[in-house]
Amino acid sequence: MLSLCICGTAITSQYLAERYKVNTPMLQSFISYCLLFLVYTMMLAFQSGSDNLLYILKRKWWKYILLGVADVEANYLIVRAYQYTTLTSVQLLDCFGIPVLMALSWFILYARYRVIHFIAVAVCLLGVGTMVGADILAGREDNSGSDVLIGDVLVLLGASLYAVSNVCEEYIVKKLSRQEFLGMVGLFGTIISGIQLLIVEYKDIASIQWDWKIALLFVAFALCMFCLYSFMPLVIQVTSATSVNLGILTADLYSLFFGLFLFGYKFSGLYILSFTIIMLGFVLYCSTPTRTAEPAESNVPPITSIGIDNLGLKLEENLQDPHSAVL
Repeated sequence: MLSLCICGTAITSQYLAERYKVNTPMLQSFISYCLLFLVYTMMLAFQSGSDNLLYILKRKWWKYILLGVADVEANYLIVRAYQYTTLTSVQLLDCFGIPVLMALSWFILYARYRVIHFIAVAVCLLGVGTMVGADILAGREDNSGSDVLIGDVLVLLGASLYAVSNVCEEYIVKKLSRQEFLGMVGLFGTIISGIQLLIVEYKDIASIQWDWKIALLFVAFALCMFCLYSFMPLVIQVTSATSVNLGILTADLYSLFFGLFLFGYKFSGLYILSFTIIMLGFVLYCSTPTRTAEPAESNVPPITSIGIDNLGLKLEENLQDPHSAVL
């Protein structure tokens, strides 16, 4: 479902760019952040205690500013990279975010992986390679880009910032709350994207020939992004940011399938093969849960369903020993 939301953003953006010559990724992101602000930031404003918006801002405002910058710029850099480099480069280099995400999860979230997880990631990346090969054979690699090196660097930076944002999201939704993450991203995402919008896209926005079709595409993009942001924390809560990012590798394939009908793409059997390989890797990754590194050794016995009873008996014995000695 998350992949379908990403597919919706890709299709609406492509319609705006190809049919109506509208290239305003920051405006599209700004509208999406505004929706998050109106729903989740307002929810925080009416909360009480430690969940209140003002309480959170007083204690952690600078942390959420950094998170907002990472999230906004990740979205912007990936979209901007298409102007400089090729579709193949974007699809391949965007996968750089997965090993970065695993490394950050190892050091920040203390996630510990098994051999099967690394094999699963390799299988998923093999599926992406198959998809890129299908693109080349189907003739979708027409644009060589104006400056491939700049575009590739933008993709790597964007993928790394995505990884930072996803690790922060996993930490917040598991340790704090989903509403806090979405509310803070909505607040600072709106402010940061609004400022950047006025700096880099004011001419492009002024040249838009508005009609109901263009407005509808903007609304569809914003709703897809809103659903993506709203539902991704729910999935991360029960899985992990790494598994979610492996699953949404299928988003490009959904876009290709829709493109067969909407944009006249040529079909290749390799698309089906790549989809199958990615799903195989995703299922393989989720088949074995990751573990979290244990904290430092403690004198308190680990609490388990059996250990609670044993701990109670041990404490009772210790309490009875002094009384026996007195008697």
